[in-house]
Amino acid sequence: MKNKIIRLNDLQKPKEYSVVSLFSGAGGLDMGFENSGCKTIWANDIDADACETHRAWSDAEVVCGDIGKIGVENIPESDIVLGGFPCQGFSLAGPRKIDDKRNSLYRYFVKLLETNQPYAFVAENVKGILTLGDGEIITAIIEDFSEKGYDVYPNLVNAADYGVPQDRWRVLMIGFRKDLCIKTFEFPEPFDYKATLYDVLKDIAESDAHDICNASYSSRFMSRNRKRNWNQASYTIPAMAKQVPLHPSSPDMIKESADVWRFGDNGNTRRFSWQECAAIQTFPPDMYFSGNLTSKYKQIGNAVPVKLSEVVASVVMEKLNKCFNNRNMSAEV
Repeated sequence: MKNKIIRLNDLQKPKEYSVVSLFSGAGGLDMGFENSGCKTIWANDIDADACETHRAWSDAEVVCGDIGKIGVENIPESDIVLGGFPCQGFSLAGPRKIDDKRNSLYRYFVKLLETNQPYAFVAENVKGILTLGDGEIITAIIEDFSEKGYDVYPNLVNAADYGVPQDRWRVLMIGFRKDLCIKTFEFPEPFDYKATLYDVLKDIAESDAHDICNASYSSRFMSRNRKRNWNQASYTIPAMAKQVPLHPSSPDMIKESADVWRFGDNGNTRRFSWQECAAIQTFPPDMYFSGNLTSKYKQIGNAVPVKLSEVVASVVMEKLNKCFNNRNMSAEV
């Protein structure tokens, strides 16, 4: 194991905060921090296409593979650690099994905090994590973080409140090392404006058919309305291509009975293209995504919206900057 980092006797804040990202995917969370002045130095994901996408926009060392085999001892030290640990077992739409082995991957995140002791971390997950096991799972996760030396502040936020044209509820667990004495944290108030589908799609060229999932529509898809209008925010962009919502140019869906809807007439019904999904997730225009169509949808749907990440980055950096500027901190052995 590495020696514990001793940095608290250095009263000068870093010129730029260094970031390490676990389970980073295409890098939506990382990109928001980079846009805010941080520097991603190392990132990891098990998905080869996601890693290639991340390499295309960042200068980070992107290591593709199972984090359990890579080993946290091989991950460089950083000021901030980010992670969207796998959420399939936590998802409201998933199996929600407390003993789901995928849920244990967050322990690698905890181990990295214990080993490298960054100043702060951000862990993102679906809102289902709050109620899993009648709240016992989120309590256990926070206790794990606390035992490794962190004050943790969970926040349930909707991306639509922060400049993202999409209703997307997520839990953001934000932690600060206890010796920084950051004992209060409030997520920023929602913005005064709401971004709409028109705002982000108005300048996108007509999509090519090859860029749109044309799979059949399942009974699950047809169990509720899947279309929002131009002046609204989108429904959540999912990772599964077949479940992507409809483009606002599609006819309105019509409710026939409880949990049964049908497509409207007099128009072309289609899902969002992957490029439109990327815009709704507030990735930059013309961003490169590696892989086939299914993989592109998956990477985009799994990501943290970039503009939401920018909000998180700004408030985390504000807290750290204030700490550096206002406190005399003693070294710890």
